[in-house]
Amino acid sequence: METFRPGDRDELKEVVSWAAAERAPLAVSGNGSKAGLGRPVEAAHRIDLSRLSGVLLYEPEELVISAKAGTPLTEVEAALKERGQEMSFEPPDYGPLLGGPAGRGTIGAVFACNLSGPRRAKSGAARDFFLGAAAVNGRGESFKTGGRVMKNVTGYDMCKLLAGSYGTLAVMTEVTFKVLPLPSRTPTVLVLGLDDHSGVQAMTRALKSPFEVYGTAHLPRAVAARVGAAGVVGLGRAVTAVRIEGPPPSIRYCRERLRELLGDLGPMEDLDEAGSFAFWREVRDVIPFADLPDRTVWRLSVTPVKGADVVAEIAQSLDVLAYYDWAGGQVWLAASCGGDSAGLVAAEATIRRAVAHAGGHALLVRASEAERRTVPVFQPLDGAKAQLALRLKDGFDPARILNPGRMYAGL
Repeated sequence: METFRPGDRDELKEVVSWAAAERAPLAVSGNGSKAGLGRPVEAAHRIDLSRLSGVLLYEPEELVISAKAGTPLTEVEAALKERGQEMSFEPPDYGPLLGGPAGRGTIGAVFACNLSGPRRAKSGAARDFFLGAAAVNGRGESFKTGGRVMKNVTGYDMCKLLAGSYGTLAVMTEVTFKVLPLPSRTPTVLVLGLDDHSGVQAMTRALKSPFEVYGTAHLPRAVAARVGAAGVVGLGRAVTAVRIEGPPPSIRYCRERLRELLGDLGPMEDLDEAGSFAFWREVRDVIPFADLPDRTVWRLSVTPVKGADVVAEIAQSLDVLAYYDWAGGQVWLAASCGGDSAGLVAAEATIRRAVAHAGGHALLVRASEAERRTVPVFQPLDGAKAQLALRLKDGFDPARILNPGRMYAGL
């Protein structure tokens, strides 16, 4: 595969214009850390955005930062941490889950894939913090969208459209987004030994409370045993975790009230700052399933109160491990599919059927290249949504050269 490494937007425009004229498909990536996320791209040429790197603007007082799309996520995080700020949507690092090293992701990929972590249920998704972008569409035309403030409503809010498009509509060269101050303290309260339904009940109670809850997760015993965070190792029980954030006086009050609120459900423990940080990073990056290469990994999005029911229905037919984030609204599922294409097809049908019963959708996050060719990776689109996706692709990339097939065949 021939690789192009543009150093600026003009060089990128030249490459894309050539590809559009020649009808030559392009695989678009930053450092390639998410190449295994989505369907395989059929392209003889690749655009590597790693040279488009660096923070362009950072105004801590205004809570806004701009960076080139190929800037390593670790570089952005370091710059923010130095000024006591963070990306509140907690972008995950799927490197180890997808079979690669940690710390290789880029800021452009975060927004192109709309990746968010455990705080998403409280703070919002990556696209909710996305203020502006510069990009090149499939015609080789450069454009800018959005700005540097949240209330930028001039014209179409194309940032929201580009977020989650996986590089199939345009190649982003710059991104601008909102950041927030780091919380003073982030300890975690654990409830031990709950079954899945009781765990969802505990998470729902916590999130509905006024006690500064910024993360809820339930890990059944078999999954909790795979967590390496201090304070969880060796417990030998299911863990339902509630993270609270704020200054020390507020933390003390919220922790006491949460213990009163959840104390009737089971015994409780506390995670200190270090243990809490490590635990939520493992939950965020799906580390409990990273060393299970023979299992496909799915992300299920369902109504929170139905999460445990969906897993129970799937478990009637498949050998699965699962844990719950976002109070049960996001379920991470590692499924054994029998090792052949027929088993995978049957497993995919079982999973999508169970999710459909709950009114949700499913994304195949990790599978081999052959497996990702065999079954749909993203939730299949119905007629109206398929037509809308087709019209968007025609508008941005009529020659079908940008990451063709990454999300859906023919797009």
